[in-house]
Amino acid sequence: MKIAVYPGTFDPITYGHIDVIKKSLKIFDKVVVATTDNTDKDYFFSIDERIDIINKSLFKDLNFSKKKVQVVSFGNLTIELCKKYKASAIVRGLRAVSDFEYEFQLAGMNKKLNSKIETMFMMSDVENQIISSKFVKEIAYLGGDINRFVTKYTVKMLKNKFL
Repeated sequence: MKIAVYPGTFDPITYGHIDVIKKSLKIFDKVVVATTDNTDKDYFFSIDERIDIINKSLFKDLNFSKKKVQVVSFGNLTIELCKKYKASAIVRGLRAVSDFEYEFQLAGMNKKLNSKIETMFMMSDVENQIISSKFVKEIAYLGGDINRFVTKYTVKMLKNKFL
């Protein structure tokens, strides 16, 4: 079984992230969607809220298969997560050229840590490349329509936060 880990903050998960998951499932038998609680970042949603949003978005709103996608949290190196789930690859999403330098360096460090784990870069479809969690939160905060960017459950959770 070919398994990949897709790590990220997913604060919140967007259709851009979901595109990357869909594309990954064309290559891998299973994708482990892993959200982190890195202390270097300020999160809008707690780790438990993000896990809930990802699960409800993928499995309730979009009917993904729980046999093909697993949602987990982690606080260690992505390479260690790959070992735990027997993943042969790390999937990373790219939106723009500006993402590439950081992602390239990260992939290089992961390769140094474990040469058996490959990093694959994927882009979401063109209509979703501009979506970022940051912009979605800002649009929601200002009362804008975010239905084109996130699932129904995510919309609900964002509205609840801003009420």
